[in-house]
Amino acid sequence: MIHANCRARFTADDFEFIVRSLAHSPRDAVSLQRLLTDADARDEILEHDALASAILESADALRISPALYFYVLCRRVLKNTAVSSRDAADYIAAMLDAFTHTARVHRPHPTRETEMRYLSDILIALREATPSEAFVLRSHLANYALFLTGLFAEDIDKRARRGAPDLGFYEDLGRTSFRLAADHRDARRFELQRVYHELADGFREARVALNDLADRLLHLHAAPLPG
Repeated sequence: MIHANCRARFTADDFEFIVRSLAHSPRDAVSLQRLLTDADARDEILEHDALASAILESADALRISPALYFYVLCRRVLKNTAVSSRDAADYIAAMLDAFTHTARVHRPHPTRETEMRYLSDILIALREATPSEAFVLRSHLANYALFLTGLFAEDIDKRARRGAPDLGFYEDLGRTSFRLAADHRDARRFELQRVYHELADGFREARVALNDLADRLLHLHAAPLPG
């Protein structure tokens, strides 16, 4: 399962980068002790414009974790949308981190050997899934729909002109899947209920924010959609 845990996975290099990036003026400087001991202060520091600028404008290879990279940028584009909680930004950042590994995208359930390259593959698997498997598959379906519409919107539009499902179809599928997953008993067990409801209600705004992230900030040149 993907969890909103990027802020719990920062490395020593991440903290060093944050302190160094904000040390250029006394007003912005932060101490390592504050970052390590005060969660509220850490969350505010992570939203500092100077930190995002340091990540985006670095001329050298960044020695920071994907968790820090994705969280800072996701929080930047999401905080003024309907998906405004830090946990939602953290969850989406964790999803992007996980989905940068192709195997994770196509293997939603650890007990299933078959790859699922298409949303239709997951929908078919749901027909014979146990309740626990259904929760994992439904969560993955929601995540995958957000990932595809967030990073591959142009590809989806091009395919839609040739008769393939359009963005509205993916949005409806993702929104519905997050809502169904939120209402599953396992969502409460994994403490995902609130985030899933937020993503269901704000799916389109989250998708548009990821479009912005891909186009303006990440400069992603990702592989085309499968098939």
